[in-house]
Amino acid sequence: MAGILSGLEKLGLGNLKDAELYEDSKKSAKATAEGAAAPVVQEQDFLFEKTYTCPVCDHEFRAKTVKIGRARLKGTDMDLRPKYEHIDLLKYDVIACPKCGYAALSRYYKYMTSGQAKLIKQNISASYKGNEPKGDVITYDEALERYQLTLANAIVKQARVSEKAYICLKSAWLLRGYAESLDESAENYSTKKAELKEQENEYLKNAFEGFLAARQSEPFPMCGMDEQTVDYLISVMAVQFEQYDVASKLIATILASNTASPRMKDKARDLKEILLQKIKEKNNAPKK
Repeated sequence: MAGILSGLEKLGLGNLKDAELYEDSKKSAKATAEGAAAPVVQEQDFLFEKTYTCPVCDHEFRAKTVKIGRARLKGTDMDLRPKYEHIDLLKYDVIACPKCGYAALSRYYKYMTSGQAKLIKQNISASYKGNEPKGDVITYDEALERYQLTLANAIVKQARVSEKAYICLKSAWLLRGYAESLDESAENYSTKKAELKEQENEYLKNAFEGFLAARQSEPFPMCGMDEQTVDYLISVMAVQFEQYDVASKLIATILASNTASPRMKDKARDLKEILLQKIKEKNNAPKK
């Protein structure tokens, strides 16, 4: 019986007429093991230069941006910080004009009123000294500086409370990623990690206070999040800062909601267990 590739002789490819259609998996694995090592994945592999136009000074510039769909999500923290393989996307979520100093999270960058632009020109641009990243990737120190510039811009342009709270939340997430990236063998590892943790907690506390205030005065969706997601985030931070009454009330609201997703309710139940354990430990602690 002729093989499925018989006839290739006419094309000068007779040597392939007996080639295996589906290579044996064991042979394939052996060939891979004996062959060249897999290419090393680098952070810059996920990036490209994108052109932006500053809504404050109309300056056109290029900035490092993550390729859509390139990074693979590997999980989230309890407070919803996303974690990706090979790259921390948080480092690239700030867009900053190198000319006038206007900076914002990508979600908010293009939204600007004439009044806000005037405030930024007067209070940021007039004294701004650019310090753009120079390497192939943005370092954590550079990213943190960009988040600080973003928060300063949000304050100056009188942004919504929720936007400022969201910047603080993302800054805290960035600092957590920074701490996780530290070399444990470095001489100053413990000191640096403690320093970053302290900064993270400071930003989280400001995020907590901001979202709590925004929840009372702003409409939903908020920062792209629905009411249940915001309530869950506030609850997680409330547990961390021992505001157990706030956490208990918001968790109950999520669990009683008719619109909360099953996934969000599961998260709320897990958080409730942690909350109850924290309250138990606090009640059983020796009186000072």
